[in-house]
Amino acid sequence: MTAKSFRLAVAQSPAELDGPRARLDWLAACMPELASVSADMVLLPELFLTGYNVGDEITQRAEPSDGPMAREIAALAARLGVAVHYGYAERDGEALYNAAQCFGPDGKRLGGHRKLLLPPGFEADHFACGTGCELFTFKGVRFGTLVCYDAEFPETARHVAALGAEVLLVPTALGAQWGWVANTMIPARAYENGVFLGYANHAGSEHGMEFLGASFIAAPDGEELARAQAAPGILIANLELRRVAKAQMRLPYLVDRNRLLLEADTSPR
Repeated sequence: MTAKSFRLAVAQSPAELDGPRARLDWLAACMPELASVSADMVLLPELFLTGYNVGDEITQRAEPSDGPMAREIAALAARLGVAVHYGYAERDGEALYNAAQCFGPDGKRLGGHRKLLLPPGFEADHFACGTGCELFTFKGVRFGTLVCYDAEFPETARHVAALGAEVLLVPTALGAQWGWVANTMIPARAYENGVFLGYANHAGSEHGMEFLGASFIAAPDGEELARAQAAPGILIANLELRRVAKAQMRLPYLVDRNRLLLEADTSPR
């Protein structure tokens, strides 16, 4: 049964944090505050654990999904009673993936995602592409994950919504030049699918790369529940889950898309 309300936090972390230990320490310092305001989950940016603009260093910072840093994050989630959804570089044999995963307040892994599409440059040079999208359920709420560039394709968000996701989680590492993406494109993904959407970006600069910030939480009906500016910080919003069904009934895009006639009728008349 879906929960009536879910309290989501989005952490816009400082980009200059140097290495996994500094990043994990920053998260650990934030967690008591999140627990004190009864947050159910905190969403962190793309490659939060490793850093994004780190070049070949990413290979040394990568770890398996159950690696030592993952175990520390799981323990932190269990100790404070707040689920943690974060981006990291996943090592699986010889392959590296730009991945995200979530540990629940019992310390168990709830689900994960490997980025489907890699933009040219650093990511394409270091990572393999993931395949498929899976949902996970926490507190009766169905979640889907897309990482950054994945969500810039309407097909991916629609696919996850059609699977039954009520909340779409999008860790990102969006540069300062891409304001239209964070302010217009990605909020539209929530509205056009009738789902909640959390978008977590880095703040500040990392080895010469300036991040936009502009993390946000959007509702299924177009309302912006919370929005960050350029500085580090944490957003919190209550997700009233009944709004998903209400939005999808009012604008039944997920149903009516199946009635679109996209091919011209060329049969004889």
